[in-house]
Amino acid sequence: MSTQFVLPDILARWPWPRAINPYYAECRLSSQEWGAKFQAFTPKAQYAFDLCDPSLLASLGFPRASRAGCRVVCDLMYLFGVFDEHSDVMDARSVRRCADVVMDALRNPQVPRPKDEEIIGEITRSQVPFFWCNAIKTVGPTAQRRFIEEFSVYTESVVEQAQDRDHFVFRDIKSYMDIRRNNVGAKPAFALLEMNMELPHEIFDHKSLITLRECTVDMLCLANDMYSFNVEQAKGDDHNIITLIMLHEKLNIQQAMEYVAALHEIFADKFLGTYNSLPSFGSPVVDAMVHRYVQGLGNWIRANDTWSFESWRYFKDEGLKIQKERVVKLLPKTKSLGRSNCAHPELPRDI
Repeated sequence: MSTQFVLPDILARWPWPRAINPYYAECRLSSQEWGAKFQAFTPKAQYAFDLCDPSLLASLGFPRASRAGCRVVCDLMYLFGVFDEHSDVMDARSVRRCADVVMDALRNPQVPRPKDEEIIGEITRSQVPFFWCNAIKTVGPTAQRRFIEEFSVYTESVVEQAQDRDHFVFRDIKSYMDIRRNNVGAKPAFALLEMNMELPHEIFDHKSLITLRECTVDMLCLANDMYSFNVEQAKGDDHNIITLIMLHEKLNIQQAMEYVAALHEIFADKFLGTYNSLPSFGSPVVDAMVHRYVQGLGNWIRANDTWSFESWRYFKDEGLKIQKERVVKLLPKTKSLGRSNCAHPELPRDI
């Protein structure tokens, strides 16, 4: 069995360059200080979580957001990370309860949370600054509704993933992608691309924009699974498209990587074709909003890729080297100690 594999360069021809929000350092510090107050992790797990740098992903994904907007998305990515880390080591019943807390806090941000409630609920509607109370100062009513709708879909899919885990469900490729499109967490983030704009429903639901969103989500799912595969296979986590393709298509790791890269290219070509043939929507103002929105989608593909290598989430301190050379050494299998998506075998993964 091979001890290494090569990551295909799936964005070699992607036209969006790396861009980062100028308020990254400032917002990262304040968001980390805010999140750490809730003691959601042990000190060592908090250190590992901070090296995953959710604020970097936010600042790459929203490079043109204002200072206030950057802080909102940094807090959102922190929330995503905490919910992901906690739910990964919970049974389905606990995840269900946690998801209900999150959604109630988002829908009722002014209502104080019970003192004995799971920590995730108080993080969602925290002390100062309130995540959602802060967010709604920047995000318009339409985007707020879309965000809450999509976050609900996201939390439901995480519950479904926990049910799969409890019952040792091993999905086929189609049903896996059906759930992965929702639990990857992209769709709530896309709602915040509408900060400081109001896209009419008929524009948002136009077939071209639907196609662009679908392609973006699928590319993010495939890329995330390619980059996270090594850490996840070491922990015996089968919720990954590479693992499923190896099983169902009888392929080795390298062949599965190339298979997924080919799928990614299909979605990339479809995205670019749709992007380059976008119609006018009859108003310069609306056309400008649509352009900004779809630019944000295209940038998210680059942002996720960049963060995957620049943070410690998947490759520890070797990310930049792997980004350049593409060679990944296969990690040995480890005993399950609970989960942290950061590749830190030297740190406890307890939460």
